[in-house]
Amino acid sequence: MHKRMITALLLLCVFCIFVCGCQKQQVNEETLESSNKESIQIGLSFDSFVIERWLRDRDVFISTAQGLGAEVNFQNANGDIEEQISQIEYFIKKKMDAIVIIAIDGAALNDVVKKAKDEGIKVICYDRIIRNADTDLYISFDNEQVGVLMAEAIKESLPKGGDIFIINGSDKDYNVTLVNEGIQKVLKDTDISVKYTAYCDNWLAELALTAVEEGLRQCETVDGIIFGNDDLAGQGVRALAEHRLAGKTIVVAQDAELSACQRIAERTQKMTVYKSVDELAKKAAVLTVALVNGTDITKDSGEEAGICAEEYIDDGTYKVPYVKVQPVAVTSENLDQEIIESGFHAYEDVYLNVK
Repeated sequence: MHKRMITALLLLCVFCIFVCGCQKQQVNEETLESSNKESIQIGLSFDSFVIERWLRDRDVFISTAQGLGAEVNFQNANGDIEEQISQIEYFIKKKMDAIVIIAIDGAALNDVVKKAKDEGIKVICYDRIIRNADTDLYISFDNEQVGVLMAEAIKESLPKGGDIFIINGSDKDYNVTLVNEGIQKVLKDTDISVKYTAYCDNWLAELALTAVEEGLRQCETVDGIIFGNDDLAGQGVRALAEHRLAGKTIVVAQDAELSACQRIAERTQKMTVYKSVDELAKKAAVLTVALVNGTDITKDSGEEAGICAEEYIDDGTYKVPYVKVQPVAVTSENLDQEIIESGFHAYEDVYLNVK
């Protein structure tokens, strides 16, 4: 009887060791699974890199997102809308947690965005809104204010009025519409007359040179030109130089590209609108990660993200949470303060051609 009790106790101990070992193994496997959990996956689809600033946007966004533990899959559509749709479909197939889009055509992505949202993927409009798509966030600069700043620079330079051209970017970019609303708001009560208007498909800079030439064929002289961005302005100034109007015609644009800052220093461009790309890209990355993590980024509870979408914008059908960054007008008077002291461009680069 005594031997039977000893045998039973030994069997019980072996059983307990076995059970505990299994439990320990189960905990370890769960811990390992938890530690190997995939990081947030973000798809980033760019229009193209014809605009200088986009490279900076990309680099700052990716570095910020990586710092928050996310991985970014970057794609460049090179101005081809069908290619951009294909890239977004690829992101959907790869089951991205979020897709950030710099849209080529803000009216052509509705269907593919709906597919993404149906899959539970967060969709963020970066810089350009996608129309009628009910996206999760629109983050951009205050584009109407960009137009206001450019028109005010023209107004101040032409207090008695004058004839101007407006050379826009792509007519498929809704930001162009917003910028023009700002321009018209300022010019409507002035004696400034818009004699010629043009659009540059896909923001191709060489089209601005052709547009200025065409404008000058219709109107022999021009007192000022508002360009859609600094890249367009660069080609426009080339056309003005051929007509000996560079430095005489008031030129304004946006983006604070290095070449534009150099022209301001050289007095062939009056003003550019500085938009802090670093601030925009960082905020976009932070908010994208916050959305994936389930944070409510609207005014009431978006504090967790560190940034709040305090406004909404009408995308044509839906109200979309909106974060906007304020632009700054830069002329020769504040060029050093806004551009050089902020570290956006170096002094020696800005004043390279000025002796």
